[in-house]
Amino acid sequence: MADPLSVGVNLEAFSQAISAIQALRSSVSRVFDCLKDGMRNKETLEGREKAFIAHFQDNLHSVNRDLNELERLSNLVGKPSENHPLHNSGLLSLDPVQDKTPLYSQLLQAYKWSNKLQYHAGLASGLLNQQSLKRSANQMGVSAKRRPKAQPTTLVLPPQYVDDVISRIDRMFPEMSIQLSRPNGTSAMLLVTLGKVLKVIVVMRSLFIDRTIVKGYNENVYTEDGKLDIWSKSNYQVFQKVS
Repeated sequence: MADPLSVGVNLEAFSQAISAIQALRSSVSRVFDCLKDGMRNKETLEGREKAFIAHFQDNLHSVNRDLNELERLSNLVGKPSENHPLHNSGLLSLDPVQDKTPLYSQLLQAYKWSNKLQYHAGLASGLLNQQSLKRSANQMGVSAKRRPKAQPTTLVLPPQYVDDVISRIDRMFPEMSIQLSRPNGTSAMLLVTLGKVLKVIVVMRSLFIDRTIVKGYNENVYTEDGKLDIWSKSNYQVFQKVS
């Protein structure tokens, strides 16, 4: 099946037209170079003027010749078929009020948003498939008195997976640094530094945030024994409100 873009278009003439455009640009550049250099390399004023005029006329003739060749090839290229593969979206470039209705930028933004939504949906699906949180159909007929009390469940993930997610987040934001530690062996504690503005202590329970403490950049975030201080508040009210 023929390429939809090539229907009605003379590809050989199209290739020659591109070469003709390059030749035309070169000849135009020579005209401006001639004007830039001016009258040189002659001893007398009359000789410089004659040489400059002759050289300038030759460059103008080259521009005229290349332009005529480009016009000739443009008539041989032909027109593309109306059945282009872009369908209705290909008509966006024909909008006469494109500045007032920026359809292309909105379409591009929607495309990026849909890709991001698909990416996060895939991550959520992978996390949920790792859990065994399923309701039994037999429990639907059990009375409320005999039904066992539901035990609290958490999203249990291996520490390596949590560390990998945090390291990817750290690489996504170069202006922010994340230091990860596990003082108790299981729960992760993060020290997030945002430029020279603030520091945040984040206590994680798997991938859930259990506690956050926001402090100023110059405030101390460690206790006397060198551990992260997760209990004392910031001395600034603005960071207390953020916490």
